[in-house]
Amino acid sequence: MAAAAANTARRAVGKLSPATSCMLLCDIQERFSPVIYKNETVVQTAQFMTSVAKALDIPVVGTQQYTKVFGPTVAGCFANATDLESTPIFEKKLFSMLTPEVTAHLSAMEERNSFLLFGIEAHVCVQQTALDLLELGHDVHVIVDGVSSQQPIDREIALQRMAVAGAYLTTAQSAAFMLMKTAEHPNFKAVSKLVVDHMKLKNEFNEIATK
Repeated sequence: MAAAAANTARRAVGKLSPATSCMLLCDIQERFSPVIYKNETVVQTAQFMTSVAKALDIPVVGTQQYTKVFGPTVAGCFANATDLESTPIFEKKLFSMLTPEVTAHLSAMEERNSFLLFGIEAHVCVQQTALDLLELGHDVHVIVDGVSSQQPIDREIALQRMAVAGAYLTTAQSAAFMLMKTAEHPNFKAVSKLVVDHMKLKNEFNEIATK
């Protein structure tokens, strides 16, 4: 009973821990990303998130939608080519990332029940992935400055739809600091440097937040 109550409390507030988290990079691909609203920020945020994942030893899983048409994952989603090459990236035609292959891969990481989700498009593949994960009982944290669509209205409504369904909307930097919890974290300096570098880049979504 006590364990169940504790689990309910944890899920109600959506706290993050590196030991129970996994990052999902959804379909940020070379031939499709250029037409995405605020694409530059989406790619920059993806690189920030994958760099944080590396610093905190959090697994990253990626997908590519119909690679023959939309091309490979944008290299800029990672700080260097080695990180891209070492990341498991699954081909798919299903809109949701939860293909049988991805599901099997995630099942091997039973302790990972919180998913930080970023990519494109917000109203299609990202949204369907979030709903599938929520339906399975997982925590979903949508990185709002790391998701978008071709049309702003689709992005906006998708974020509302996912939040109503139970996903947590957060920003890349908020998620990074929640994962560390304290300035005494052994990798605080490394992540802080990533934050400082990330802050030097223009976040195009700030234009929306200040309207």
